Amino acid sequence: FHQNAEISVFEVNIRFVGGLLSAYYLSGEEVFRKKAVELGEKLLPAFNTPTGIPWALLNIKSGIGRNWPWASGGSSILAEFGTLHLEFVHLSHLSGNPVFAEKVMNIRKVLNRLDKPEGLYPNYLNPSSGQWGQHHVSIGGLGDSFYEYLLKAWLMSDKTDEEGKKMYYDAVQAIETHLIRKSSGGLTYIAEWKGGLLEHKMGHLTCFAGGMFALGADGAPSDKTGHHIELGAEIARTCHESYDRTSMKLGPEAFRFDGGVEAIATRQNEKYYILRPEVIETYMYMWRLTHDPKYRQWAWEAVEALEKHCRVDGGYSGIRDVYNNHESHDDVQQSFFLSETLKYLYLLFSDDDILPFEHWVFNTEAHPLPILHKEDGSKEEKQK
Repeated sequence: FHQNAEISVFEVNIRFVGGLLSAYYLSGEEVFRKKAVELGEKLLPAFNTPTGIPWALLNIKSGIGRNWPWASGGSSILAEFGTLHLEFVHLSHLSGNPVFAEKVMNIRKVLNRLDKPEGLYPNYLNPSSGQWGQHHVSIGGLGDSFYEYLLKAWLMSDKTDEEGKKMYYDAVQAIETHLIRKSSGGLTYIAEWKGGLLEHKMGHLTCFAGGMFALGADGAPSDKTGHHIELGAEIARTCHESYDRTSMKLGPEAFRFDGGVEAIATRQNEKYYILRPEVIETYMYMWRLTHDPKYRQWAWEAVEALEKHCRVDGGYSGIRDVYNNHESHDDVQQSFFLSETLKYLYLLFSDDDILPFEHWVFNTEAHPLPILHKEDGSKEEKQK
């Protein structure tokens, strides 16, 4: 970890820190715990900003950080600084060093102090001024896993993290009011919000939200439980339609609900599929939480499409245009194909007692982390 190299704090956290933590919890091998904490320590200088909102990029040798040059007004990205919580709480738990948990709790303090436009969280926040950048809101790219981690922080805390819970359900309320719409053909979708105007587009990344709504149904106000499951089912159906309406039965990167089209990509640069997991992820949660056989059926359609169109000699490749009858491969097998797409498929066709939800939460890269039961902390104290 002593490379003179600039890394993405978010990507290193969800893939490497998350992967090492999972490897430790599943194997008990001390080397993984040690390496996870060592890597976590290398990420700490990213938080040296006036607000404590971390930089997106960090040179892990010099500890110098900066933000993506394309981000609005020098801002950090909501989905990046909002997707550190699960791993950092576990780093504190395993190292006995509270600094990791303190860093991520401070991020919430900053967010809670700010005015949210219509209760929504913009995707850009300046780490120096502590003010929002452009008022763009998305439950897909740039926003997505922030919401996922609010819910999962509460679940991972054995439902003691009341702040995470409140932030999640308040956010869902605002999302329902301002972003969730129904097409004339009856498909429920989550639009993007740009300074008060809706763009009627849904990204493949946004399709994770079906599983999130269903997973959070249990903790919703008692009159809303069924509603959240229903919302999950509706999003799952829309995302399945985005797959079903292509030649290859694999979904595009983004699809639209305007100009007379529904759940179809209209722009060439949105017609690709790069082995993404989010639709399968939602099927997996819907299957586990409802056991409706259609989710296994839909997942199997995706398996057959992957085998037919994406399998190549060296593994699996993304596709440039899912509406074309002839495959044009991009010659890349993304790492999330192994860690997420295949793992969620495996879990979907396995018994529920493999990584059961009452004991595990999945980080956003599908690395399982154990729920920290209330007695865990005291047990460790006694052992000391």
